[in-house]
Amino acid sequence: MRVAGAPISWGVCEVPGWGHQMEPGRVLGEMRDLGLAATELGPAGFLPAAARARSALLASYGLGLVGAFVPVVLHDPDYDPMPEIDRAMDAVEGVLVLAAATGLDGYDTRPVLDTEAWSALLANLDAITARAAARGRPVTLHPHVGTVVERRDEVERVLDGCSVPLCLDTGHLLVGGTDPVWLAHFAAPRITHVHLKDVDAGLAQQVLDGEVAYTHAVRDGLYRPLGNGDIDIPGIIRTLEGAGYEGWYVMEQDTVLAGEPAAGEGPYDDVRRSLGFLSGMSR
Repeated sequence: MRVAGAPISWGVCEVPGWGHQMEPGRVLGEMRDLGLAATELGPAGFLPAAARARSALLASYGLGLVGAFVPVVLHDPDYDPMPEIDRAMDAVEGVLVLAAATGLDGYDTRPVLDTEAWSALLANLDAITARAAARGRPVTLHPHVGTVVERRDEVERVLDGCSVPLCLDTGHLLVGGTDPVWLAHFAAPRITHVHLKDVDAGLAQQVLDGEVAYTHAVRDGLYRPLGNGDIDIPGIIRTLEGAGYEGWYVMEQDTVLAGEPAAGEGPYDDVRRSLGFLSGMSR
């Protein structure tokens, strides 16, 4: 399998006040030691902004770069996201993983879009898809908790209303009320990037029902090592592989850290267990 890592699995996040932020050297070293082939970029400032310096740093750990998570406001009719998108495509190689950002900090509150905002969102997604194709760059939309594309009806509206490919994030979809197994079957030709998470379905339901804030649920163990939660990870992978999926599977299990983990513990152990689960699937 084409398995990569993501800094958020080590608690490294763009959200202010998210939790303890580990240093790049330790995170990249643990990715290397676990046998991961590549990583996503992580938040601004985690890796060098200059492509040459970034590539050299990653190469020193035996890692490549699969792409970047890019939150951008796409629903405001008075805002042109294209300069921001062009800067991201200029700056980072690999898949542009878009999130339809609210314009607010964090992922615990979000607006409800009116018809005009939905029209702007869908038009921008089509325009970005065309711009990326003209530049030979892959782009995908990540339905994400706390963005304006979170719930199942919003995911379906995107599928029906524009041509943007999707990132199938097994955790964010379930938390937003979309069965990721269903989406893998229903929309396999649209899926060009995958984030693998396992999830405590009870906590996910509490977030969906508005009983627990997303950040608090993550802190309390919303995401579990693969095989320790309630998502049919093997079924999703079999479905995608059977449909000809050729993209990456990114180990992306959001975590909030209270402090620096001991060697071999915390995120390292969680990702190690998840990789062991994937390895067991292939035997």
